[in-house]
Amino acid sequence: MEFDLSKPQKLLQKSARELFSRVCPAERVRELMATDTALHPELWSEVAEQGWLGIHLNEASGGLGLGLVDLAVVAEEMGRACFPGPFLGTVWAATLIAEANAESKYLIPLTAGELKGAVALLEPDASWDPSDVQLQASKVGNGFKISGRKSFVSDAAVADLIVCVAQLDNELALLAVSTKAAGISIQPTPALDATRKLYDVTFEGVTVDAADVLAVGAAARAALARSMQVGALVVCADMLGGMQWIIENTAEYAKTRQQFGKLIGSFQAVQHMCADMLLWTESSRSAIYFAAWALDAEPEAADRSVSTAKVYTSDASREVANRGVQVHGGIGFTWEHDLQLYYKRSKASEILFGNASHHRAQLANLIFNA
Repeated sequence: MEFDLSKPQKLLQKSARELFSRVCPAERVRELMATDTALHPELWSEVAEQGWLGIHLNEASGGLGLGLVDLAVVAEEMGRACFPGPFLGTVWAATLIAEANAESKYLIPLTAGELKGAVALLEPDASWDPSDVQLQASKVGNGFKISGRKSFVSDAAVADLIVCVAQLDNELALLAVSTKAAGISIQPTPALDATRKLYDVTFEGVTVDAADVLAVGAAARAALARSMQVGALVVCADMLGGMQWIIENTAEYAKTRQQFGKLIGSFQAVQHMCADMLLWTESSRSAIYFAAWALDAEPEAADRSVSTAKVYTSDASREVANRGVQVHGGIGFTWEHDLQLYYKRSKASEILFGNASHHRAQLANLIFNA
């Protein structure tokens, strides 16, 4: 299919790029990476005021009523700027709540940026398959109690609300838990990408009101599946923005760096690497924006298109980052050069919402069970 952004989407892209260039230069990213949370209140407010946290959600949910292509446009520009902070976690939480229980009192504050969100799905075995969830919730009186541990929860320390995925009477359940609740312990865990901090979250008999059980059973599984597709799309678009930054800066470096008395861009080996980078980047763009369109317009193709985009982009982002380092040579390995920010983000994003191997298995299941 022939695909291009509409005029309003191109204006959105231009607006996002200008905003991130102004408020989130590399120097700001480095400053925030060095903090405990990578969160800057004013920077967060800038994004929230644009309405981007709910750009894909309807107006009743506090969103802008646009679509997932628009969300991908914003996410791509965020990746291009290596934007730090809890955008991904908040968008995932808001999407999950909108799908599970659109009447939830937490939804509009999340989309407005008044609350920051996170989703606690992964456990120490780090499986992205919801059927592997072991954390237990049990009914106690008029409410529920949660006991167990979640791992690799993005931006949990700055979140006001965590949507916890748990087992309730042998059914999958989604529970909204305040991070101020008694019995919650949040501990930082080492992460390759310092722009998105990771945490272990331990629930020790945490009480949850019945009204904060968002969904159980089939409704919970459907909401989680849809929100994970949106999350995977955001991560893919973020990787695409990073690839675009890498190829532009690598090509510019090749035009100015001299070796053996010649510009390295005149060497055929370097030209081949840059050509490969362009191919991987533009092919990823096609897969990602088709997936964004399919999620809204062709739901029956959503599973396959999202998995295809995640497979290709995970591999392509890694290869583009590798080639970028190769062309830059020794300087590409240094802390002083901004390339390392994008390389680390690429490697971390590669496994978010399932790596390429996970999604190849998903595609195989879709094909053989069709």
